[in-house]
Amino acid sequence: MQKIYISELANYVGQEITIQGWLYNKRSSGKLRFLVLRDGSGYLQCVYFKGNVTPEIFELCDKIGQESAIEVTGKVKAEPRAVGGYELDATNLNVLHETHDYPITPKDHGIEFLMDNRHLWLRSSRQVAIMKIRHRIVKAIRDFFDDRGFTLMDAPILTPAACEGTSTLFETEYFDLGKAYLTQSGQLYAEAGALALGKVYTFGPTFRAEKSKTRRHLTEFWMVEPEVAFADLNDDMDLAEEFLEYIVQTVLTDRAEELKTLERDVTKLQNVKRPFPRISYDEAVEILKKNGVEFEYGNDLGAADETIVSNQFDRPVMVHRYPSEVKAFYMKRDPENPKLALAVDVLAPEGYGEIIGGSQREDSLDLLLARIKEHNLPQAAFEWYLDLRRFGSVPHAGFGLGLERTVTWICGLDHLRETIPFPRMIYRNTP
Repeated sequence: MQKIYISELANYVGQEITIQGWLYNKRSSGKLRFLVLRDGSGYLQCVYFKGNVTPEIFELCDKIGQESAIEVTGKVKAEPRAVGGYELDATNLNVLHETHDYPITPKDHGIEFLMDNRHLWLRSSRQVAIMKIRHRIVKAIRDFFDDRGFTLMDAPILTPAACEGTSTLFETEYFDLGKAYLTQSGQLYAEAGALALGKVYTFGPTFRAEKSKTRRHLTEFWMVEPEVAFADLNDDMDLAEEFLEYIVQTVLTDRAEELKTLERDVTKLQNVKRPFPRISYDEAVEILKKNGVEFEYGNDLGAADETIVSNQFDRPVMVHRYPSEVKAFYMKRDPENPKLALAVDVLAPEGYGEIIGGSQREDSLDLLLARIKEHNLPQAAFEWYLDLRRFGSVPHAGFGLGLERTVTWICGLDHLRETIPFPRMIYRNTP
């Protein structure tokens, strides 16, 4: 038997086929039974007319439960009113695995129940749509950098020292070598790659031990981090806005049906085109003050602050030149004002907050040594990183984009927990 997927039905209109999948939903109307089949590639309504099938098959349509694995034979018919645009005039039904009492029914369930049953919740049309959009975003990320001469470089997950902050590390004993840490970022290794290959990107899981319960935080998430030699902050911002525009417009083109399933207002995404507004940290503070926020200059922007600032624009906004005290040790300071870091955060519109954080990196050995001491970091653990400034140091810049935050924004979701197959949060590490 030729294996046929629902997504391929346009090639089989008028033909009799056999297709396998799971019973997603069903309904009855007199002498008709409607079984909606899903196979991962789409949904197909299978119509059983009492006069066209045996009494046993017609009775079986009523008997089988949601998520039973079935094999259906029938003739493919174009039907614009049906889910997926096609319908099957069914003539046979073979039950491969009969299921009853499936726990997730077409009724409202509490979020904790759904999270406890995440392994099953993934089968719902909404979760399938999110996973397909996530997959397309991942492909768009790889296509963007691959097509622009970047080399993918895999950074280690186990590292000997902190990259961002020592209070947000998951640690483990590493044989006889002492402690090792789950990586917070692949960036430091990407810098080594950039000085070898010119343009690189890392893309993999990262870990933050922040005890945060907000809708914007996971303890395990994916991040893509490009790094470019001979680049400054302006180059970094140019790359970031081209990158975001490419991702969003690709999803709009290739995942329109999934966005429709999620009832996403795509007009908000259609605005995501270059150029993006660029404002300084000082200008962002002025926006907050004009909106009645008592913001203390020198602090980092919080989630509520980011929302107020981004709500002034109809596309992502770039906030650059933050106070150096609130930014990481490796960020270069502005030569025109050493109290500022040559850093940029890209804030997504509609209240979704920071999705990109980047900077020009400190390329001076002496200044980087001073930063490491200021942050009380162990110099010995960074000797390899300091070598990058000893041997062939050049201006370079990069950024990190959080995949799950980007999926949340593009899908128009309320919480990051739906953007990754099995989310890890401070109160959940199962299933």
